[in-house]
Amino acid sequence: MQPMRNPLPDLPPRDLVACRTLLAQGSKSFALASHLLPGRLRAAATGLYAFCRIADDLIDMTGKAEAGVELVRLRVDQIYRGEPFPHPADRAFAAVVRACAVPRPAVDALVEGFAWDAEERVYETLDDVMDYAARVAGSVGVMMSAIMGRPQDAALARAADLGMAMQLTNIVRDIGEDARNGRLYLPRLWLREAGLDPVAWLADPQDHPAIRLAAHRLLEEADRLYRRAELGIALLPPDCRPAIRAARLIYAEIGRAILRNPRADILHRTVVPRSRKWRLLLSALVRLPDEGLTHARQALPAPHEAVRFMMPGLPELSLPAVPASAGLAWWDLSGRLLTILPILEKLERAERDIALGGNPMRQPQT
Repeated sequence: MQPMRNPLPDLPPRDLVACRTLLAQGSKSFALASHLLPGRLRAAATGLYAFCRIADDLIDMTGKAEAGVELVRLRVDQIYRGEPFPHPADRAFAAVVRACAVPRPAVDALVEGFAWDAEERVYETLDDVMDYAARVAGSVGVMMSAIMGRPQDAALARAADLGMAMQLTNIVRDIGEDARNGRLYLPRLWLREAGLDPVAWLADPQDHPAIRLAAHRLLEEADRLYRRAELGIALLPPDCRPAIRAARLIYAEIGRAILRNPRADILHRTVVPRSRKWRLLLSALVRLPDEGLTHARQALPAPHEAVRFMMPGLPELSLPAVPASAGLAWWDLSGRLLTILPILEKLERAERDIALGGNPMRQPQT
């Protein structure tokens, strides 16, 4: 196991190792997400992801959603008091909260999202689905933006957009898997409007025009959020932009692949071909960091309604200046490529594990 740089001086190295082991064994998607980031941020991301993993497990293992949520909230309270429970993930996340000023509303929102899953909440409308996506993924975007050192409301709002967009893509990609587990995250109102009874469909999930129509509509919503999120990538530190843009492009491509293939079985996962991932990674590396802003020197969109409760600032967010040092030098491209190429290999292995019955986390990380 390669050593991980630890920029959190009050976090014992053994706790960081324990968190990394926890993720490697039970949360492949979270573990991979940490590898998308520059080395200086991996320890903080690992602490965040490990606590998310523990929180989700605690809620699932209690058998009663309310009791599990109360236990996780107690542990969050202790973390924000600076007195974490004696567990490596709690101590690690407490160090992250101190070092990065992780906003408490985002943490509470994520816990609430876990609780909604545990209680098998029903999502009737698009707004209901957006509220769910804001909690289980937009919240993580907000926390990751704080870890990257961009606590301005403009950056937080765009990070939430990206997390929500990726969650909507996940919902469509995993329709079949979720249905086989008795879960349905498509707006049920859309299905009834198209003549399909959601309860009857869950009892016998089949590819159906109403499911396909709802999936395409949800992907259109995701695409709108991806476009909003793109405006915020230039607000990130320069060494974070290529990886975050790569994640954004690859996830958006999952949705486009589904839309391009109307005859594919919507109940089976769509995977982006490896050759296409290479092209998207290269695009993320060579794109100028402020390209998405050259035509948008104006107020950025206000936070999405579903994440406003996590945004303490004003509804209209002015556009911060892009630092003059933000450019990516052409001679640095080979170094960036060598850094990101191993990520593709790990993504490929994770996809194979999932196909063979692996157990990734349900939500994505930005």
